[in-house]
Amino acid sequence: MQRIQEYIPITKAKNILLDLVRKIKDSDDTIAITRNGVPEAVLISMKRFDGLLETLDILADEKAMASIKKSIRQAKKGMWLDFDEVFGK
Repeated sequence: MQRIQEYIPITKAKNILLDLVRKIKDSDDTIAITRNGVPEAVLISMKRFDGLLETLDILADEKAMASIKKSIRQAKKGMWLDFDEVFGK
């Protein structure tokens, strides 16, 4: 699990917001914005945000999660299919 790389007070964040957006844009970094020393918000890239939403969609899909869990159980038992079995030749 990725942790927060940087904590920035909101007063400073207001002054350097454009720089923060540029810094985070093509990064997987997470920046917490603090108020009175307490984290109140998080700044992440759109790519990472979209990934989080996609993950939430998968976790909320009961059929997808059942299939993933079944696959994990089968993998632990050594029940593997090779590429050609799955996709054909």
